Amino acid sequence: AALNYLFPDKNRYAYMMENLNEDWTYSGNRRYATYTNIDPGEYTFRVKACNNDGVWNDTGIAIQITITPPIWKTKWFTALFALTVTGLIFVYIRFRTNSLVKQNVLLEDKVNLRTSELQEKNVELTMTMENLKSTQTQLIQSEKMASLGQLTAGIAHEIQNPLNFVNNFSELSVELINEIEEGVTPEEQKDLTDDLKQNLEKIHFHGKRADSIVKGMLQHSRSSVAEKQPTDINKMVEEFFNLAYHGMRAQDPGFNCTMEKNLAKDLPQIKVISQDISRVILNIFNNSFYAVAERSRMDGKDYQPKVSITTSFVNEKIGINIRDNGKGIPDEIKDKIFNPFFTTKPTGKGTGLGLSISYDIIVKGHNGTLSVNSKTGEFTEFSITLPA
Repeated sequence: AALNYLFPDKNRYAYMMENLNEDWTYSGNRRYATYTNIDPGEYTFRVKACNNDGVWNDTGIAIQITITPPIWKTKWFTALFALTVTGLIFVYIRFRTNSLVKQNVLLEDKVNLRTSELQEKNVELTMTMENLKSTQTQLIQSEKMASLGQLTAGIAHEIQNPLNFVNNFSELSVELINEIEEGVTPEEQKDLTDDLKQNLEKIHFHGKRADSIVKGMLQHSRSSVAEKQPTDINKMVEEFFNLAYHGMRAQDPGFNCTMEKNLAKDLPQIKVISQDISRVILNIFNNSFYAVAERSRMDGKDYQPKVSITTSFVNEKIGINIRDNGKGIPDEIKDKIFNPFFTTKPTGKGTGLGLSISYDIIVKGHNGTLSVNSKTGEFTEFSITLPA
């Protein structure tokens, strides 16, 4: 409100939208402002004016504006969509499994009948049919496992990580809001709101990631090949190192761990499928933090968890080494950890697909290598090499 009737045509105005504009917009004597496509959130619209003498009223006036998200961007809609997709895939898997079981039964009946006829004629033919029966059973089992692996890998492993982050940071945000409602000092409130904003940004990031994973699964079903793009490996591993640590902290607030970074300064950018490589990095970091957390629960205060990341550039190859001082991997199962559905975690804690998928991404998808070195009770180190 700027009322001056002496020379009203010389009145001047300026306005800004906090959380959207960084500075004032001076509009001359125009008395309106237009904004379009504003993201959902809380905003403060401010206006100040000056009279014909050029005297500005810097205090101005303000109104609070709240823009709510559309229904398809709400958390419950995202959760419902994910649940629906999961349900459809589950129904398809059950249907496919039942179909394979029926086929297996029919094939076994046919094989048994044929074997019985051949046994009367020739022992050699009987042995041949037994071999055929065994081969057919293996093929059916392989097809079943391939079908289950392809359809459940994305749901059981990919969507699990971002949804866990969304759930964990949502819980933390509720706790922060409860603290604010209980009454805090202005300084504490500022810290809490900053933390709340960071949590919401992370929730938004992982919600988008879950959405991209669902789309990626649909593309994968058509066997499409993603395009490789120049990627800063140091930036990627550092980002997911911190992301995995805060994810573990969100699940266990009492968890603490020493994080050591040794990133090569001369590392060039290389062309990789960024989403796939980040999936591998995040999976190994999650495994490392899980390993040190489990050992910390067993050894108590005498044990100091530590996870380190090292990058290098040698012989036109980029090396990524992730090491932890957790429980280690026994020698008798080292050869199995990259097998599908093999896991050392308790039932319900892992699907056994993470390292198998990671191995295929590195070796088959990027012509690199993925290996593990471990000593029980001392350390585990995963080594990745990628051609530059």
